[in-house]
Amino acid sequence: MNREEEKKIFNEGFNIIGAIDEAGRGPLAGPVVAACVAFSRETKFNNKKLEQINDSKKLSVAKREELDKIIREEFDEVGIGVCDHKTIDRINILQASFLAMKKAVGALKKKPDYLMVDGGLLIPNISLKQKAIISGDSLVFSIAAASIIAKVVRDKIMREMHIIYPNYGFDKHKGYGTAWHLQNLKKYGPCPIHRKSFRPVKMVINK
Repeated sequence: MNREEEKKIFNEGFNIIGAIDEAGRGPLAGPVVAACVAFSRETKFNNKKLEQINDSKKLSVAKREELDKIIREEFDEVGIGVCDHKTIDRINILQASFLAMKKAVGALKKKPDYLMVDGGLLIPNISLKQKAIISGDSLVFSIAAASIIAKVVRDKIMREMHIIYPNYGFDKHKGYGTAWHLQNLKKYGPCPIHRKSFRPVKMVINK
């Protein structure tokens, strides 16, 4: 995956880039998780396995978990931001995604002076230069790295939720609205981590 976007930003005189992506915008249950990977022009990416970085959705579970460890070792810093189901229901999923992204940036010890964000929207109310890149997780090396971290963290959370709420198969579909999940949602009703503002959950509650 090419690193042209990163090179352009450093050539403009910026020193630390934070690349951001989120996981969990679409599911019916659980949190939305954002990751920000930070690096400078001096960062040396030595591990050749970084060449395998891609959009997290295009990688196997095993490959994501292998790359997650390497990314954490090779990038200067990794920040994580989480917004739970209650926050999603209160402020909506888009605003919760933005809040998770801000938390991820806030978790870094050294603040970036430029952010690259996956998707078509800039993060509102953040006083940093930023660029939104549609399909950034498929096109930009560092955003793809962030997508892997976010996905691995969220999947781990959903596997833990499966232990507490075993009726829904969160360990398999991670809260997405699969046929099996919808069937069990109707059978058992929503559990405490279901997003009550999402239509399929709301329909079950209304019945």
